[in-house]
Amino acid sequence: MISTLYNQKARIKLVIVMVALLIGAATVVYTNILVQKVAEREQQLIDIYAKGLRFMVGSETDDNTVFIQEEIIEANKSVPVILTDGEENVMDYKNFRLPENITEEKKAELLRKEIAEMKAQHQPILVEFGEGFKNYIFYKDSTLLTQLRYYPYVQLTVMACFALMAYFAFSYSRKAEQNRVWVGLAKETAHQLGTPLSSLMAWYEYLRSSPKFEHEPIVEELGKDVRRLEIITERFSNIGSVPVVKDENILKVTEKALSYLKSRVSQKVVFSLHADFPSHIPAKVNIPLYEWVVENICKNAIDAMDGKGSIDVNLSLHGKNFIAIDIKDTGKGIPKNMLDNVFMPGYTTKKRGWGLGLALAKRIIENYHSGKLFVKWSEVGKGTTFRIMLPR
Repeated sequence: MISTLYNQKARIKLVIVMVALLIGAATVVYTNILVQKVAEREQQLIDIYAKGLRFMVGSETDDNTVFIQEEIIEANKSVPVILTDGEENVMDYKNFRLPENITEEKKAELLRKEIAEMKAQHQPILVEFGEGFKNYIFYKDSTLLTQLRYYPYVQLTVMACFALMAYFAFSYSRKAEQNRVWVGLAKETAHQLGTPLSSLMAWYEYLRSSPKFEHEPIVEELGKDVRRLEIITERFSNIGSVPVVKDENILKVTEKALSYLKSRVSQKVVFSLHADFPSHIPAKVNIPLYEWVVENICKNAIDAMDGKGSIDVNLSLHGKNFIAIDIKDTGKGIPKNMLDNVFMPGYTTKKRGWGLGLALAKRIIENYHSGKLFVKWSEVGKGTTFRIMLPR
C-alpha cells in the first residue's frame, strides 16, 4: 500500500498556497477599491479647485473670494497642479518639489515634463472666462494615491520574501535535524552490532581452528555471514562519521556488488553490466557505501519485477567530470505523480517496507560522494532507470 504521508503533505501545501492566493487577491481587490475612492475624491477636489479659480477671476475681492482663496485654493496640500494659459504657458503651480537654485529655463523645462506626465494621466480641466480667455488646470495623482496604488504589490512582495525566508529556514532546520537523526541512528546501529559481531567472530575462529569442525561447510557459511555483518557494520559506521572517498576502479566495484546479489536472488533475475569507457577509469567512491546504494536500488528493482526480469547496469562518461551509472529494470514502473516522492523517507509501495532504502541511497550519493541520484526514466508497466552520477 502506498504511504499516504506525502499525499497528505502535498494536500496541506496546496491548501496553504490557495489560502495565500486568496488573501493576496482579497488584499489587491480591497486596496483597489480604496484607490478608486481616493481617486474620485481627488477628482472632486480638482473640480472644486477649478470652479473656485473661475469664481475668483470673475468676482471682486470680498469675503467670499477670501474664503475661496483660503479654504479651496490654498487647502489643496496634496494634489500636484499646474495652471497654464490657453497656449499651455505655465502661470502657476502647486505641490511640486523643484530643485533649489535652478534657473528659470530649467524650471520651465521641468514643468513642461510634468505637464506631459499629467496629460498621460488625466485630461486637463478647461477654465473659460469672458471674451474668449481660457486657462488649463493640469493635475496628476497625489503621492498618497500613488503609494496606495502600489502598496498591495509591495506588501505581497514583502510577504512572499518573508515566506520564502521562513520556508528555507524551516527547511534547513528540518534537514539538520534529519542529519542528526541519520547520524545518531547509524552510530547506534554500528555500536549495537559491534558486541554480537565480536562474539560471532570469536566463535567462528574457534570453530575454524577446531579439528572436530575442520571440513564442515557450515563453518565456511558462518564465516561468510560474519564477513557480511562486518561490511554492514562498516557501512553504518561510515554513515555515522565522515567516510573516506577515494579513487576506485568503478567498473570492478560495481561488478563486485552485482556478483554478491546474483548469488542471493532468484535465477529468474538476469543481470548484465556494460561500460562505455576503458575499465581502468576511476571514480571517487567509498566502496562499502557505494555497494550499499547499488544493492538498495537493485533490491527495489527485484521487488518491482516480482523476482523475475532483467537488470541492466550501464556505465558511461558524462562530460569530463562525471561517470554515470544507469540501473535499468523491467519492473512495474513509477507513476509520474509519484516520481517526486520516491526518495522521501517513509515512502514505500511495499506492505512491510520502511521506505528508507532509496532515501538512504540518495543521501549516500549526494551528501558523501558529491554526486547525484535521480530517476532518469520510468514508465508504468515497462520499467525504471535510476542514474547515479559520481565525480571522476
